[in-house]
Amino acid sequence: MIRVLVADDQALVRGSFRVLVDTAPDLESVGEASNGAEAVDLARRERPDVVLMDVRMPVMDGIEAARRIAADPTTADVRVLILTTFDLDEYVFSALHAGASGFLLKDTRPAELLEAIRVVASGDALLAPGVTRRLIEEFTRRPAPGGVPVASALADTTEREREVLTLVGLGLSNTEIAEHLHVSLSTAKTHISRLLMKLNARDRAQLVIAAYDAGLVKPAPSGT
Repeated sequence: MIRVLVADDQALVRGSFRVLVDTAPDLESVGEASNGAEAVDLARRERPDVVLMDVRMPVMDGIEAARRIAADPTTADVRVLILTTFDLDEYVFSALHAGASGFLLKDTRPAELLEAIRVVASGDALLAPGVTRRLIEEFTRRPAPGGVPVASALADTTEREREVLTLVGLGLSNTEIAEHLHVSLSTAKTHISRLLMKLNARDRAQLVIAAYDAGLVKPAPSGT
């Protein structure tokens, strides 16, 4: 079972997400938090697999909560899925370096939300690729809030691994990477695993950021 914690300051939203989660045979809700501080406390106590985290909440916002969850060894394995509108709050850019594992629009269809939770729990991919791509491209035009340079870490990677990192940054799935490079799916996954280790990345989301930070992928021109 994938254990899910819901954090949102609106009781109706929390309840709706929790009911939806509990309809899936492989998911179960383990609690609700009305602000970021409660989310951090509950994450430490319940050790959920995924936290559905709203951005704007009282007491502590979702980004600071994500940062604390990612930094705490007791919750290092907890994945945070940021729930956002497409207004793209300033906070969301910071979330990329705070340790968030993905982003999801609040108007996502129920079936897509459930699948997104499964994907984030596996640590295998970013969500809503089009949205995430635009988020990251906008992020790379702004000063990184305390981002870790990746140039030195990339020196330890092979040419093929840097090629794979570029493809990850472009939003390709493992299957698409394997097809592009004419290698097996298991080989593509091995390259991803080695990149996660060498770049000290939590998940695929941070690999995408690394690809942009290293200049392997260039943001699209403004207005495109």
